[in-house]
Amino acid sequence: MTRTRTYAAALGAVVLALLLAAAATVATASGSSDSGDSRPEATSADAGFARDMSVHHQQAVEMSFIVRDRTKDEGIRNLAYDIANTQANQRGMMLGWLDMWGLPKVAPGQEPMAWMAEEGSGGGSGHGGHGEHSGKGEHGGHAMGGVTTKPGALMPGMATKAELAELGTLEGRAAEVLFLQLMTDHHKGGVAMAEGCAKLCEVPVERQLAQGMADAQQSELLLMADLLKQRGAAPRS
Repeated sequence: MTRTRTYAAALGAVVLALLLAAAATVATASGSSDSGDSRPEATSADAGFARDMSVHHQQAVEMSFIVRDRTKDEGIRNLAYDIANTQANQRGMMLGWLDMWGLPKVAPGQEPMAWMAEEGSGGGSGHGGHGEHSGKGEHGGHAMGGVTTKPGALMPGMATKAELAELGTLEGRAAEVLFLQLMTDHHKGGVAMAEGCAKLCEVPVERQLAQGMADAQQSELLLMADLLKQRGAAPRS
């Protein structure tokens, strides 16, 4: 019961952050942004987080829709619905910010997660760019918060095409377990990204949204650990 209340409170924090972000979007569009007259640069943490987390969220939505059609378990279906609905809304907000800032949704030539370089080097200016310390793991993937990009994946925690294809072939308990394992990895990467923005981003409402994401996904990680245990399984990492 306590864990359920914690999960609900974290989701409430995300909803509040989304409402505040929507209000800030309207204010900025009318020329009264609380972040000042200057817009984030294309290589800033604010822009990088909005771009990268939008891609990260899109895969979570995709996985949620896949498992929804592969299981009849109401608990898993409800979790998948919550994840898909929340992250689709957040993705729309972040893409809207990029449009509002006049920045591209895709940055050709800029490596994913380059904006988090400053966190790895101890910086905090919010303009990650391409620092000396890229935060890469020993196999060339980005390492964040103990989560490293696996071969074949785009960013920390993300599933590979092969893993998504496998999920689409499973049914029932097997689909539930793989979904929970993949989404656990996904959330660990997402939490590290969100906490990075909470430290490095300069737009106040974006920092607040990022912290709400981190809090909600931490609660979902606890819930998914319980759901895996109920199925005689465990997270993969």
